[in-house]
Amino acid sequence: MTKDIVVPSMGESITEATIARWLKKKGEAVALDEPLVELETDKVTLEVSAPSAGVLSDVLVPEGATVEVGALLGKVTEGATETPKKEAPQPKAVEAPAPKVSETIPLSPSVRKLTTENQIDPQKIQGQGKDGRITKGDVLNYIEQRKSEAKSESRVERVRMSRLRQRIAERLKEAQNTAAILTTFNEADMTNVMGLRAQLKDSFEKRHGVKLGFMSFFVKACIVALKEIPAVNAEIEGDELIYKNYYDIGVAVGTPQGLVVPVVRDADKKSFSDIEKDIAFLGQKARDGKLSMDDLTGGTFTISNGGIYGSLMSTPIINPPQSGILGMHKIQERPIALNGKVEIRPMMYLALSYDHRIIDGKEAVTFLVRIKECLENPERILLDA
Repeated sequence: MTKDIVVPSMGESITEATIARWLKKKGEAVALDEPLVELETDKVTLEVSAPSAGVLSDVLVPEGATVEVGALLGKVTEGATETPKKEAPQPKAVEAPAPKVSETIPLSPSVRKLTTENQIDPQKIQGQGKDGRITKGDVLNYIEQRKSEAKSESRVERVRMSRLRQRIAERLKEAQNTAAILTTFNEADMTNVMGLRAQLKDSFEKRHGVKLGFMSFFVKACIVALKEIPAVNAEIEGDELIYKNYYDIGVAVGTPQGLVVPVVRDADKKSFSDIEKDIAFLGQKARDGKLSMDDLTGGTFTISNGGIYGSLMSTPIINPPQSGILGMHKIQERPIALNGKVEIRPMMYLALSYDHRIIDGKEAVTFLVRIKECLENPERILLDA
């Protein structure tokens, strides 16, 4: 008896996917629920598992093909055993003979040696010596020319964009075409956050089983600012403004496939340790390509940390339909004026890109100042002051 392998439902907004790769070959034994094929959508990568134990008897759709939900991908024959693989007779290794050096062209010993070692037909070389004879320099020039031609052939490589990369391009362009995006900047002195983290990181990890990073401070600081400036946590739908009384914070994660933004749900109700655990878990799922649609949808505000790549300043693009995104950057020691004196402090530039259709400049600046205050005085986060 055979069982069909079909494309499962992948969420309301996803109707098709690309066959990224088959994890099993035709004729191989499979176990129940063993992953058989990997599908790539414009949002997530997911695996389709075996409907029963047996043998993968048919592979009906090749890698790279586009399929719709419900499409038949292949078949598993229940109870069958793996098809034995016949070993093809190994051909005897035959050493390729070097091209014969033409006897009609008089060659010096050094030229003959070079053409033989590099398997070059002297007939292809235009001699520049006396009476058209081939010199050692002619052979060396010919060898260099061949190398240059080989390099030029590989200077351009065409690779089909993944569905995720295509979707990222569409959404970023959609944001630029739709929203009235502005960016405001500020900087934060990270001395106190870094000191607090250094003081508590060992006991925090021992107690909670997760490292204390900077991201939980930023998430908490953003929540303080979002509660004060609710427009940054809102979105536009038609001719209405939707103000959200919950705080689902998206955290941008770079993966080999592209940028994804998994969401930390109800971040305002979570502790520092819960936020760090969620971020670590979602980040690992993103790198493994295991994020689900639930992990990626419904965020109200996004934080992007370009500082981990060394970015000193940037203008992040809004993740629609959200109205704001905070850009973190590299912490760098810089001289600043404090109480009439110049001191060296670990500083970070902060950038808030926002939709000016819903957020006024005063609100955007106030929002970013509030984040700066929370980072420079972390007790504000705890006291919500």
